[in-house]
Amino acid sequence: MSFCKTPFFVALTAVCLVWSFCGHADTANTLVVHADKGEWTIAPEIYGHFAEHLGRCIYDGIWVGEDSDIPNIRGYRKDIVEALKALRIPVLRWPGGCFADEYHWKDGIGPREQRPAMINTHWGMVTEDNSFGTHEFLDLCELLDTEAYIAGNVGSGSIRDMQDWVEYMTFDGDSAMAMLRRANGREKPWRVRYFGVGNENWACGGHMTPEYYADLYKRYQTYVRSYSDNPILKIACGPNDWDTRWMDVVLERAKRHMDGISLHYYVFTGPHWWEKGSATEFDESEWFTLMKKSLDVAEVLRQQIEVMDKHDPEKRVGLYFDEWGTWWNPTPGSNPGFLVQQNTLRDALSAGIFLNIFNQHCDRVKMANIAQTVNVLQAMAHTRDADMFLTPTYHVFEMFKEHQGATLLPIDLACAPYERDEHKVPSLNASASKSEAGTVTITLCNLHPTNEAALNCSIQGMDASEVSGRILTADEMNAHNTFEQPDAVAPRQFTDATLDNNVIQVMVPAKSIVALKVR
Repeated sequence: MSFCKTPFFVALTAVCLVWSFCGHADTANTLVVHADKGEWTIAPEIYGHFAEHLGRCIYDGIWVGEDSDIPNIRGYRKDIVEALKALRIPVLRWPGGCFADEYHWKDGIGPREQRPAMINTHWGMVTEDNSFGTHEFLDLCELLDTEAYIAGNVGSGSIRDMQDWVEYMTFDGDSAMAMLRRANGREKPWRVRYFGVGNENWACGGHMTPEYYADLYKRYQTYVRSYSDNPILKIACGPNDWDTRWMDVVLERAKRHMDGISLHYYVFTGPHWWEKGSATEFDESEWFTLMKKSLDVAEVLRQQIEVMDKHDPEKRVGLYFDEWGTWWNPTPGSNPGFLVQQNTLRDALSAGIFLNIFNQHCDRVKMANIAQTVNVLQAMAHTRDADMFLTPTYHVFEMFKEHQGATLLPIDLACAPYERDEHKVPSLNASASKSEAGTVTITLCNLHPTNEAALNCSIQGMDASEVSGRILTADEMNAHNTFEQPDAVAPRQFTDATLDNNVIQVMVPAKSIVALKVR
């Protein structure tokens, strides 16, 4: 499997296969970090987020309105704004998701009390009043100092609608759309860096074939123009997880018209997509299954990147992993269409694995957007009235944020296997990067729920003088935060790492995420 190593090495080398052939728990765990090497930058956008009009992600999660008793900044929840700023979120994707391909942007502009309502047919059949629209989203991006990623409507929208939307948002001259924007209170255009031409058009976005979508994509993208010094990167709808045929057909027919192509991959432990498993009630077999499925994203990437390399050996087209995360059965008693789920230490380990693997493939992966930001799926935070708590996954993003914009460092990792039910996976997962200031960040995940791991970490090509760290773990596999106990799972200082002669001896506790800084 390719997840032991970075893209600087071929996928199946002897080092990478160590875990496959060692059957003893006392196998030495070694990590070599090549601090004097590194070719690719970890795009900050790999640490991106996704906010769909789904359940309470937007309403009550991000937006409460200016007149709310809940503390807010121009209608945005103050606690959520502050939490997202602390993550330095680099990009936010909106309005969907499946919702994007039934969304008509002109319903979401103008005086809020005059905006027409619609039925959110994908998510709970609830009424959407469109009080959060283009202005509210793009003003939020400015407030967060984050890039905007708009998902355009190909499934039910017209080319004219998409063309007008881009002009409304980004044109600085005199035109009907620019004047309409000004009449609605925004003089200058916004910066819109990314535009997705459709979403999941193989399913909720129209149930299209890849041949049909590729031809449709070429038509629609023609009218997604870059106005007024606002260059837009056009993102094609890519495949769902293992579907390499969709990737192959769309790239063959339309690659020269795109800057990127998307990929979606969700993980769960249940036998079917409609029976995904409980978020909080699980045993070690289900824990192991999630660790394995999370690690499988490396093989998904290997297969999809192989197709991309065939069509685009120069790596001009970026891979935009714009939906990913854990997906569980809805919380009992909640609206099943709202996708409310808890977020445990298990989810945190899964997120750490994903982010390490995205880092390792940053030569091709240029963005990733976890689903979703607030109150939905693998959320960063949950809100209830004026209360809010941060999830274990939020803390992983905060611990990993120093990777943003840093140079990926090649690593060699050999580790003992984690075995369960006659299957085995590596017990450790890692990535490393180096900032412009010269600080090396190493992020480690110990997937084993009961065994600690003694790790010998050698730093090559650098005179290391200091190591410090933080850790995220808990006593129970299903530990999670609640409104009553918001800090049950939270990072703390890590002291089980000692540095001597450029070698760090680390004792990585069971079921933990550790972030080390080496100077």
